[in-house]
Amino acid sequence: MKTDGVKLGALLVFLAIALGAFGAHALKNVLSVKYLEIFETGVRYQMYNGLGLLAISALGRKLDRAKLLIFIGSLIFSGSLYLLAFTGIGIFGAITPIGGVVQLTAWALVFFSKKDN
Repeated sequence: MKTDGVKLGALLVFLAIALGAFGAHALKNVLSVKYLEIFETGVRYQMYNGLGLLAISALGRKLDRAKLLIFIGSLIFSGSLYLLAFTGIGIFGAITPIGGVVQLTAWALVFFSKKDN
């Protein structure tokens, strides 16, 4: 299965910019400081991983499994933080580390990959 890291990375970056702007303007008077910071953490890590996907792809690295895991991990990690920020339901915060482990696994695959991958 071929994973298009450029498209997935661009989607993560696009959404991070859109959500970041939304958070900075529309949510600053809606969410408490605590939940706004949680929301911003989700945006920040989504951006990091989107840029990482773009970098891997720009370097011509295949790493399809790692690219897919970066994307999925970002959805779980950042998505759970967004849900926590909007709902205040603590269980969403308990899901966040699962996304983090998926992201760490993906980046470990990148680290341990051979140059021709």
